[in-house]
Amino acid sequence: MRAALITALDGPSGMRVAQIDEPAAGVRVLVDVHAAGVAFPEVLQTRGLYQVRPDLPYVPGSEVAGVVRTAADGAGVDPGDRVAAFPGLGGFAEVVAVDPTLVFPLPDEVSFAVGAALPTNYLTMHFALVRRGGLRAGETVLVHGAAGGIGTAAVQLAHALGARVIAVASSAEKAEVARAAGADETVLADGFLPLVKELTAGSGVDVVVDPVGGERVTDSLRSLRPEGRLLIIGFAAGQIPALRANRLLLKNISAVGVGWGAFTERYPGYPHEQWAALLPLLREGRIDPPIGSVHPLDDVAAALAEIDERRATGKVVLAVR
Repeated sequence: MRAALITALDGPSGMRVAQIDEPAAGVRVLVDVHAAGVAFPEVLQTRGLYQVRPDLPYVPGSEVAGVVRTAADGAGVDPGDRVAAFPGLGGFAEVVAVDPTLVFPLPDEVSFAVGAALPTNYLTMHFALVRRGGLRAGETVLVHGAAGGIGTAAVQLAHALGARVIAVASSAEKAEVARAAGADETVLADGFLPLVKELTAGSGVDVVVDPVGGERVTDSLRSLRPEGRLLIIGFAAGQIPALRANRLLLKNISAVGVGWGAFTERYPGYPHEQWAALLPLLREGRIDPPIGSVHPLDDVAAALAEIDERRATGKVVLAVR
């Protein structure tokens, strides 16, 4: 089969497409991949900066959509079923083997590109907002990096759950992407704090979604109202910030880590509970991942560079078949 491999740890340019052996199924579900989602962790993997560091060369790709080729009894899916799946690794290939607990039914009306945009971002953000953040209808959510894949997922899900959403973006163009995803208001990242205070009549927001990290964390904490929650999703800015604990005491605010992968290792049934909650929102059109670009498998380096260079708006997808 054809697959895209990380062959050197020098960034997206270290990707190569080659012929390799297909994976063995065992107790896993074999999926013929039609589309694969591209995310920031894959960019980190191309530099050896992610916590998962397999020996080189290896096939990255954590989320896919396609058709089941084989499935063992009790897997919950059958050959020929359309599915989305979270293999963790190996998704940038024509065939991937996936644990049955991470294979999800994909409605016929949902395209493979959209299906591949769902597992990483929407399961992460559902976990972040519902379980870790305890979001309640009527609260106000501030979303950083709101035009990217994780950001648009946060905007859509928070809006669908009844929250008011303020989106933070680095440019007017990206702000429009966030608004199209459902943001009620948008502000530019440069000097966002006074604008957020103005939009909330000085009271601040209930929840901050932060996949960026870096220097904006202090102002994110300042933007919270008493008993607000900062949800730490990742560090796209490249810097893991230090938090001053006294800031948490002053307003009784919380800094909350969001590690969906670590949680699901302990509770393997949880992703299917999440998918059951997301499917009605998907069928009703209340979540609809915006696809920013679609690249053929041979252009995998360009797809990763789009994310690496902060040019991506919406979800970046590889068309594998």
